[in-house]
Amino acid sequence: MIEKTVEQITDMINVENDVTKWYNQKIKGVSIDSRKVDGGRLFIPFAGENTDGHQYVRQAIESGAGAALWQKDVPGMPEDLPVLVVEDTLLALQQLSKSYRDSLEVKVIGVTGSNGKTTVKDMTASVFGEKYRVQKTEGNYNNHIGLPLTMLSLQESTEVAILEMGMSGRGEIELLSKLASPDAAIITNIGEAHLQDLGSREAIADAKLEITAGMSEDGTLVYLGDEPLLSERVTEEADFQTKTFGMDKSNDMHPISIEQTERGSRFTMNQAPALSFELPVLGQHNVTNALAAVSAASLFGVPFEAAAEGLKKVELTKMRMEWVEGKNGVKIINDAYNASPTSVKAAVSLVADLPSTSKKIVVLGDMLELGLDEELFHYQTGQAIDADKIDYVFTYGTLGQFIASGAKGSFGSERVFSFQDKDELVQSLQGMLQGGELILVKASRGMKLEEVVESLSH
Repeated sequence: MIEKTVEQITDMINVENDVTKWYNQKIKGVSIDSRKVDGGRLFIPFAGENTDGHQYVRQAIESGAGAALWQKDVPGMPEDLPVLVVEDTLLALQQLSKSYRDSLEVKVIGVTGSNGKTTVKDMTASVFGEKYRVQKTEGNYNNHIGLPLTMLSLQESTEVAILEMGMSGRGEIELLSKLASPDAAIITNIGEAHLQDLGSREAIADAKLEITAGMSEDGTLVYLGDEPLLSERVTEEADFQTKTFGMDKSNDMHPISIEQTERGSRFTMNQAPALSFELPVLGQHNVTNALAAVSAASLFGVPFEAAAEGLKKVELTKMRMEWVEGKNGVKIINDAYNASPTSVKAAVSLVADLPSTSKKIVVLGDMLELGLDEELFHYQTGQAIDADKIDYVFTYGTLGQFIASGAKGSFGSERVFSFQDKDELVQSLQGMLQGGELILVKASRGMKLEEVVESLSH
């Protein structure tokens, strides 16, 4: 993590007050939480609508912070403490992270996409880790605050940083890219998430391509070649190198064979046809995610054999195609972290194709931020569920009702159950289980369907 003196910090950001008497004060790390400042961290307060972090500056320094920033339009700056006055504390955080990143001899891989970016981040980190000292974005620290904090947590010895970049609107990924200056960037796909904010998949594609805004001159964009919205735009606008991955044989990297096992996936691919790659995670879409990781790593000299070893060891963030053992031999696939029509259809299709002698049940909740056509998207998702391969459909939430309506056309009402109350859903589902069933649980994060998983596994 960043380790500087106050004097060195003043060379990295514009400090507007005289802090010469604090020049030798040592800073080790940064924090935006006044309760997590021990060890000499730099406390960075924000002036929010409901609470103002500046009121905790004295408490933070008394608790072990080495110094604090202070936004100049906030009154009451304490003169007796190591406080650095800046124009805007958020901009100062971002400026500090950019300066620190530029001082490091680290290669940065940026990752974005509508679905799968966290999974690709985890896979990419695991693959690069076979050759390099690697750090990656932890948790959901992928926005205009989280990414700078992640960058400031980088060790000076880190050789490769895998940085996830999220967004809610135009311009956000451009900002993150310019802060991180990626040496390579990955776009996993273009889905329906953020339609509410951006209005069309075309606009989403434009927003995701902002990841190239800060890319180094000799950088490479690794993207899903199966997505026409990306291929069209890259062909028209590219002033950087490109590599494609995907299912179609026209991609630079594509699978030759894919085999799904009960607990994972196995595949071969065109650039190393004699080598078998194994993943401890299910789904054809995760094979695609793995290809993205391997493709990026190959740009930096990671051999395919090492990449295969890295994929075997990958540890995905919780609630992403996570196997959970339930009661009486019930097997649960917890994919409750996020959802879009594309990812739900992929997950349901996976469950449908898995070998199983017991009943298969899908529990699906609302998919959020889909814009004006959200009801139609949910209805079409229900229609797409294969009634010959899935036994029962349970839905939760206001929009989940439309999944249920779409499914009833092929399932009939006796195999589809819709709920507005999570406890009632769990009770109904538990009453149906006889042991050994395979259950998929998936919805947008806000629906908290991991609570259903917890009820079924305890």
